[in-house]
Amino acid sequence: MRILSVDTSAVCASVAVVEDGRIRAQSSTNAGLTHSRTLLPMIDALLQNSETPLDSIDCFACAVGPGSFTGIRIGIAAIKGLCDGTGKQALAVSTLEGLAYNLLGQDTLACAVMDARCNQVYTALFEVSGDTVTRLTADDALKIEDLGTLLEQYKGKRILFVGDGAEKCAQSLPYPAAPALTRFQNAASVALAAERSFDESKLLDAQQLLPVYLRLPQAERELRARSARS
Repeated sequence: MRILSVDTSAVCASVAVVEDGRIRAQSSTNAGLTHSRTLLPMIDALLQNSETPLDSIDCFACAVGPGSFTGIRIGIAAIKGLCDGTGKQALAVSTLEGLAYNLLGQDTLACAVMDARCNQVYTALFEVSGDTVTRLTADDALKIEDLGTLLEQYKGKRILFVGDGAEKCAQSLPYPAAPALTRFQNAASVALAAERSFDESKLLDAQQLLPVYLRLPQAERELRARSARS
């Protein structure tokens, strides 16, 4: 199976093609440019440079959240367009689950953490044992101190923070961040997650592919707070 995947859930944007567990090609940028400028040219260049015809892609995969509200929508819009243009379907992947796949080959508890600001992180826990990733908790938004309380249940296990909130959590809690090369969101891990958990019943048409947010957008939260005060 050949999967083209994207991850635009944070500052870093990435695209990849994975085939039968092998990363055929991948590309990423962390230059702070808007994903609306970089994503489609990255996809086009990746396909051309790896000599991968678009019609050879069996399905698409996309990190659908949690993460940046705008970033996620850009990635989903791109995948929707590719689905409509090719007649293929897509798989929705939790951004946090994709992060756990960064640590394949290790024996550790992966604590996926994305900076949600306001001293909060989007987080989920996964047991990584060699090539197997097992979800332990649902995706959630927690204060860092509450995450620390949760992790106390797993004392004695090797715990690694992975994600763009890893360094922030490692400064407050007694667990290390994954090395920089395996720390951040990337589309290859999204494709691997989609491939490992592939089920035809999970395939989505373009209109069915939707973002998954764990919190309301900031503007809406502020509006509700003002309304409550008044």
